[in-house]
Amino acid sequence: MYSLRSVGAMSCAKMMGTIYFCLGLIFVPFFLLGGFVTSLLGNQSSQPLAGIAMWFLILLVPIVYGLMGFVMGALSAWVYNLAARWIGGIRLDLRSEGANSPSRLGLI
Repeated sequence: MYSLRSVGAMSCAKMMGTIYFCLGLIFVPFFLLGGFVTSLLGNQSSQPLAGIAMWFLILLVPIVYGLMGFVMGALSAWVYNLAARWIGGIRLDLRSEGANSPSRLGLI
């Protein structure tokens, strides 16, 4: 039995930033669809720059999600490391699959 005592804050932040950026990319088509429906129903002549602002904000969604994931990933790793000092880390049961065994996913 092994215990995970520490997590690298920067590696956790990079991973979480990447995951949240990808989640932001998933949301972009829904925002585009909502903006398209709103533009069809609304009066565009009163706000000519609304479409440009909408596109700009939609393109910022994945970037903002990625930055939030990066910051929260670093904060979460820091809190985990602090808690792991007091109460111990997450207990892991690791076993070797063997050096010559094929990957379960079939990737290697």
